[in-house]
Amino acid sequence: MTVWNSLSKASAFGSDHEQVAYCHDRTTGLRAIIAIHSTALGPALGGTRFYPYESEEDALADVLRLSRGMSYKNALAGLDLGGGKAVIIGDPRTDKSEALLRAYGRFVESLGGRYITACDVGTYVADMDVVGRETRFATGRSEVNGGCGDSSVLTAYGVYQGMRACAQHLWGERSLKGRTVGVAGVGKVGRILTGHLVDDGAEVVVTDVNPAAVETLSAQYPQIEVVDDAETLVKSDLDVYAPCAMGGALDEATVEALNASVVCGAANNQLVVEGAEGTAAQLLARGITYAPDFLVNSGGVIQVSDELHGFHFERAKQRVTGIFDATLAVLERAAEQGLSPAVAADHLAEERMATVGNPARIWLPEGHRHAHT
Repeated sequence: MTVWNSLSKASAFGSDHEQVAYCHDRTTGLRAIIAIHSTALGPALGGTRFYPYESEEDALADVLRLSRGMSYKNALAGLDLGGGKAVIIGDPRTDKSEALLRAYGRFVESLGGRYITACDVGTYVADMDVVGRETRFATGRSEVNGGCGDSSVLTAYGVYQGMRACAQHLWGERSLKGRTVGVAGVGKVGRILTGHLVDDGAEVVVTDVNPAAVETLSAQYPQIEVVDDAETLVKSDLDVYAPCAMGGALDEATVEALNASVVCGAANNQLVVEGAEGTAAQLLARGITYAPDFLVNSGGVIQVSDELHGFHFERAKQRVTGIFDATLAVLERAAEQGLSPAVAADHLAEERMATVGNPARIWLPEGHRHAHT
């Protein structure tokens, strides 16, 4: 069982990360990378992605990007937590085992709490229960094991709060009543989000690559409309478009075809081209209000972070309600400064990390807090 830290490879990607740990357990075949981007606000929290990357370089690029995003997500969510992420290289359908997950848990434990893990693509509540048998620093566990259970519940609730903020900003009302909302992807989060929208009086149009998911949702909410695919949904007459499936939902062609006033959804990494001159600028030029994904989908990380204090659902839900105010603040600043909301959100997150936290600090476990950079 070996672990080594390296920033040399990370530097090739222009990384400003605090720590990158490469983890290899020969017995189980575990190959993982844990990236800690920042602990200026506290220990780094972020999920573990189990994915069959084509190369170690691809895995490294992904974990660096994702961990940096978690720093911004956690800062903007008002959490006293930094940003981190982990990737396990392999196919979760064939490579995942109790022994491998427990080996991974021992690596997480070896970092002494600087990194706190949770679920992500390819990992689930049951996996965190296994990881948690080896480390104190696993969240997103089952309720029977003292965890918060399925984080999609408050993820969906947070996206709904973001939509309400967009409605307040654009139309002067905190409701989606009478508005047409298109939901692309009605798995866990999209399904729960649809329920909030229907209850609020919205007209909901949905699509999903999985016909069974659509069929189940239609049986629950017969008033919703179903279209064949995301391309059709994008071109539909919508007030709000909610991408809730995979990342990369907003490329140049999609934005050009989009027939909605607002984009607000649960999917991660929605902008194909990031940065001030990328897809966000195209949305701004078209007059489409974009609710930054890492802001409105932060309900899940707020939910799992509450585990660190002994999970209490109503307390976590109350904190997720704050996504309304946070989204409104981003939209107002963006309008005042003529910026894309994506850029305004980055600025607010950076300000909090710089003023509330200490960018020069490296968070250390209890007993080691005297050491600083």
